[in-house]
Amino acid sequence: MDRMESNEWNHEKSYTSIATAGSPQELRAKRSDCQNVLLEQLNVIPIEEWMLRVNAMHDLIARAAVGIVEAQMKEAGYGPPPCAYSFIVFGSAGRQEATLWSDQDNGLIVEGEPDGEKKRYFAAFGSMLSDLLETTGYEKCEGRVMCSEPMWNMTLPEWKAQLESWKSQLEWEPIRYLIISSDMRHVAGNAQLSGEWKEAFYAGLSGNVKLQNAILRNTVRHKATLNLLGQVLTERFGDHAGGFDIKYGVYIPLVNSVRHLSLLYGVRMNSTLGRVKELQRLGEYPYLGEIGRSFLTALRMRVNTPYHMQDGLLSSSDYIAESELKNKQVMAELRESLLLVRRIHKALQRQLRSAERRQS
Repeated sequence: MDRMESNEWNHEKSYTSIATAGSPQELRAKRSDCQNVLLEQLNVIPIEEWMLRVNAMHDLIARAAVGIVEAQMKEAGYGPPPCAYSFIVFGSAGRQEATLWSDQDNGLIVEGEPDGEKKRYFAAFGSMLSDLLETTGYEKCEGRVMCSEPMWNMTLPEWKAQLESWKSQLEWEPIRYLIISSDMRHVAGNAQLSGEWKEAFYAGLSGNVKLQNAILRNTVRHKATLNLLGQVLTERFGDHAGGFDIKYGVYIPLVNSVRHLSLLYGVRMNSTLGRVKELQRLGEYPYLGEIGRSFLTALRMRVNTPYHMQDGLLSSSDYIAESELKNKQVMAELRESLLLVRRIHKALQRQLRSAERRQS
């Protein structure tokens, strides 16, 4: 058995073992084993395939965690779930672009009208699940987009009302929540609930000019990454002095731009590359070939940033190290991607100014 075949065998074996985990500690250990196999495959297989494998691992862990929590809820005296529910993810997990060190971005959709029994059960369930995922290696979201939070854990009718509220307010914060929601993906539980949620999300979105402009307004916020001479702006101070933030410098601006276009043209794909391919099929926007290539570059650079391992789990700052930036090829690829980001950003700013003039 050669190295590639060995990696594939270990890969399948580690996946299979995740589903059999019966406790948070066992699930954490199995995650550690699986990610070690994935690290061996990094830069050996294409980055798109590698990301799919990483996110398949995350999904398997989430499904196993849901099962463990259901058992823990019974042991704690809550009994079985009082109704159907769906565990959903947002952010990079929703787009199937989570790294080996991504944090939590998730929620719950509960079947039927709200009542006291459901509220008690799923409040405890969401809190317990978020804690278990933290034990398994997923840090809690600083923005509190988690199933332990009431805003992201509610019945389908409550979700529908909340989505409508966000669509109608057109202010920065509710639009931010709406944008987060656009990446929602079903992972465990009742898929029909997630499907109905999706329909509620898209209802009234098409042709809503004011809402689209509000989404665009949120999208164009972006920190400068090139100076007037087109040189890459690195961090000047702090722990990452001399380095470059690939996540917020390239990856997030590309994600945000493609998401905006997808919402504008009714593309319902979740992954950024899937959205790019569908937009190309529709022929709705220039630069899409360049965006796809730069996005793959951003993914590759991001997953290769220096990481720290503690107790078998990884963390990273998402900064390209100063030493790596001395590599001419890396710097050339980075600068090319940043020039594209700047070009798209300027085009979106012009689009927003034109839209606001028409509204005034």
